[in-house]
Order: sequence, then C-alpha cells, then structure tokens
Amino acid sequence: MKLPVIRHLQKNNEVEKLEHTIEVLENFTEHRSVSEEEMDVIGELLTNLCGAVEVHKMIQDGTPERDAANSFAQKVLGSIDR
Repeated sequence: MKLPVIRHLQKNNEVEKLEHTIEVLENFTEHRSVSEEEMDVIGELLTNLCGAVEVHKMIQDGTPERDAANSFAQKVLGSIDR
C-alpha cells in the first residue's frame, strides 16, 4: 500500500473506472498461468485501487481528503497488526 499512489489514483480517476480496473485484475488472477511474482504485483495494485475507491467514498460522505486517505491507511495498518 502506497498512500501517494492511492491519492493519485483517487484524484485522477472516477470510481467507476477504478472499479472496472479492479474487476479486470481480479479476473486476470484467476488464470492458471499467473505466477506468484505477478500475483504479488497485482495484489499491491489491487490494494492501491481499492484504497482509492474507499477514499473516494469517504470524501463523498464529507470526510476531508487528507483525513480520508489517512483513515484508510490507519485501517489497513490496524488490520495488519491484529
């Protein structure tokens, strides 16, 4: 997870575009020839894309942009610590 990447994706893309990209990447991972290295890269991409979607939604709900991104980062880091 890279917060600057999430912010960039959130600022420069609509939610629908991000969600379609997520669907394509998830579908790609289902193919049997995808290597572990590719899966790691796609996992990182998916985390950043999902983060951008979540930050978009928080901002739409009235959360300031900086707080939304930081809140998402804390949520991810908090789930890792459990």
